[in-house]
Amino acid sequence: MNIALYRLALVGSLFAINACGQSRPAYTPFTVPGEDCQTARRHGRIEEVRKCFSRMANSNDAWTRAEGLWGLKDYSGANDAFKAAEKQQPKNAEMKVRWGRMYLDHWQPADAMKLFTEALGLKEDHAGALLGIALVSAEHFEQKAAEMAEKALKSDPKLVEAQELLARVALEDNNPKKAVEEADKALAMSPEAIDALAIRATVDWMDDKTTSPWMDRILKINPVYGEAYATAAHFFVINRRYEEGIQFYRKALELTPDLQGARSELGVNLMRLGRDGEARKFLEEAYNSGYKDPATVNTLRLMDSYKNFETTRTPSTILRLHKKESEVLRPYFQAELDRAIATYEKKYKIKLNAPVQLEVYPDHEDFAVRTMGMPGLGALGVTFGTVVAMDSPSGRKPGEWHWASTLWHELSHVFVLTATKHRVPRWFTEGLAVHEETAIAPDWGDRLTSDVINALLNSKLLPVAELDRGFVHPSYPAQVIVSYYQAGKICDYIAEKWGYDRLLDMMHGFAAGKTTPEVVEANLGMKPADFDKQFLTWLNGQTQKTVVGFADWKKRIRNVSDALAAKDYDKTISEGNAIRDLYPDYVERNSVYEMLADAYIGKGDKAAARKQLEAYSAIGGRMPAVIKKLALMQEEAGDKKAAAATLNRLNYIYPLDEELHKRLGDLYIALNDNKGAIRELEAVVNYKPIDPAGAHFALARAYNAAGNKEKAKDEVLLALEAAPGFKPAQRLLLELDAKD
Repeated sequence: MNIALYRLALVGSLFAINACGQSRPAYTPFTVPGEDCQTARRHGRIEEVRKCFSRMANSNDAWTRAEGLWGLKDYSGANDAFKAAEKQQPKNAEMKVRWGRMYLDHWQPADAMKLFTEALGLKEDHAGALLGIALVSAEHFEQKAAEMAEKALKSDPKLVEAQELLARVALEDNNPKKAVEEADKALAMSPEAIDALAIRATVDWMDDKTTSPWMDRILKINPVYGEAYATAAHFFVINRRYEEGIQFYRKALELTPDLQGARSELGVNLMRLGRDGEARKFLEEAYNSGYKDPATVNTLRLMDSYKNFETTRTPSTILRLHKKESEVLRPYFQAELDRAIATYEKKYKIKLNAPVQLEVYPDHEDFAVRTMGMPGLGALGVTFGTVVAMDSPSGRKPGEWHWASTLWHELSHVFVLTATKHRVPRWFTEGLAVHEETAIAPDWGDRLTSDVINALLNSKLLPVAELDRGFVHPSYPAQVIVSYYQAGKICDYIAEKWGYDRLLDMMHGFAAGKTTPEVVEANLGMKPADFDKQFLTWLNGQTQKTVVGFADWKKRIRNVSDALAAKDYDKTISEGNAIRDLYPDYVERNSVYEMLADAYIGKGDKAAARKQLEAYSAIGGRMPAVIKKLALMQEEAGDKKAAAATLNRLNYIYPLDEELHKRLGDLYIALNDNKGAIRELEAVVNYKPIDPAGAHFALARAYNAAGNKEKAKDEVLLALEAAPGFKPAQRLLLELDAKD
């Protein structure tokens, strides 16, 4: 769940120039050419705006010409004109800021940031440059956005756009009260702070009001300001209320048909909900109009790649897998889809009214396109209503993650979003999904990481009433990871103390439109601040030993490693056993469990080595080589049932392994588990193995043992087709013919 793994969306701020395809008033002090054009644009006088910018585009002054060309959306010409202007005025910070805003308008945030930084080098408190940096940060949902906006306001207390940005950030943090306060400050600066009015209207609409007087005020200022509806759509989408977001994008286009950013976002969100045909229509329209931001281009490219996928359907599921791995993966993914849906129908006490669509991407970059523009999402899976997209096991290094855990996490979202009609805070739906991961199996889910340990050590957990902020605008690099952990533990604590049904009661409270403080008080009988105290006491009881001992563990694990390298097995065992349980959740590469096992093997004590690896597996270790090693040791010790269970864990971690399926198939045959043997040996056949005759023959034997003579005969004939002289297959065919 590392946020650095995302492909960040570069779709343009809804609060910046040309955010949705039509320019809006930006930072324009009197030193900037074109104040008359900006005023006309602010009031929606479209023809006047066009003529005004056309006059500017023909100016002999390079900066004026740049502003005019930019206003006409001739970005290449504007860029050339800005370059000429910079040669004439290399020390003009204001001009650099305007050039940077043009880059930001054209989806080039890195170039924009460079110019904003250069402007600050010329004038360290330049309000426009500080605002520009805030806008770039806002596109990436960074906490820095609010910090830089506040600095811009300190430099220029009348900078309305910075104040509007603070309102946006507050509403993204799911804090409508603060958003209203910040928007009202902007309106006190200027009654025509049109994006502040849009925030006020959005708060009304998100509260399920069908109309808003704030929209009436917007239309009096600018009768064609569709950006207001696009602003609302943005907030509905990041709150996972996709259907409503789509409707607001449609409203934006009805009011302002050339709002290409809204057209693109409409297409993206239709695609997210599986409506590919309509999605492509809007995306191609935006693209053909010249709106070629990364979201539009990459989404169209992704949709083109769907020809390489195979889709299978059942009454309750739609499964889309890449052709190169669909035969191997389908049995495992389909089984988990069916099991998760059946389990959650009972747990959440609801039935879905549509099939769940699961898309599995072997190329992480394709999956990343699905998450563009969405804050606080894990990098492994994403849910859009009843559509789920996730990485394939082949998209990551073997052992790096647990695909089945991710699938169950995302399926929890499907049910919770459905049950609440998408009216649920991020912390709760993420926390409940994390809770469900380990509820299915204790070795699933994520372990206590060093990032979380450091957050606990430095008291960086957020109050429950503010926890959404940790997902949307993280204030330090690992805060999203920490917020997932904290939210999951909160749900663990509630389930342990009050029972699982209390979580369902909270879910229904959110569905009724209650806030986190209201839900906590109504269902847990205490103020959020009191809950925070009790929760932290409980959590400290679980983690204190690791948190306090972490520094010592880091020092001493080096001693274990050095001792093992020197083949000092006694020291390895002594020091390893002394520190292993200081941080038992550490199961990454070169864990203490592995080093202890190697030391015990070095001393000839395979039983002790096996116990260390069994502890590693039980707590959630995922490295395929280590798990295979444990299974071999269990098999050598005569415990084939344990060996099969160990190898079967790998099917939920990295099933794209022919050796795994062959070994597990042989074990299931030995255990008379015909169903398991058939599943695993079918996987071997689907790998197109080097020895097809042997693979088909093994599968034929499994079918024969299961009493399926027809399929057994089919497989033995395939074996003989690959190797006509294969005598064991010939004997089995004669045996099968004799039984007919």
